[in-house]
Amino acid sequence: MGLRAEAESVLEEILEDENFFAWPITVTDPNELSKPLTGRSNDIGQIIDPDTGAVISGRSASVALRISSLLGAGFSSIPEGIPDESSKPWLVAFDDINGNAYTFKVSEGNPDRAIGIVVCQLELYTP
Repeated sequence: MGLRAEAESVLEEILEDENFFAWPITVTDPNELSKPLTGRSNDIGQIIDPDTGAVISGRSASVALRISSLLGAGFSSIPEGIPDESSKPWLVAFDDINGNAYTFKVSEGNPDRAIGIVVCQLELYTP
């Protein structure tokens, strides 16, 4: 097994093993195919203003998912931002640690195809 294949195997443990950082995440594509997956999620209430470097209140949410899990679940592509506001976006839903449910739209999908992960930057979604 090469290093990339080994790294992807370790990635499976890190992102999808409940003993590590795995968290239930539902992914819905623009065609409304919706599947439960596991991955890493975050939803942070402080961000850094890029102009001043100051810490400010804001919201920064993202998920990290294995590309092989997305394709294995039946998705024909990986999540990406859909800039056309009249088109349906990729959606991601997960609960916070207190059980509060949130739905986000994918604003950016940043794949690393060498290791097999996609990190999605999210925006709160209101239909």
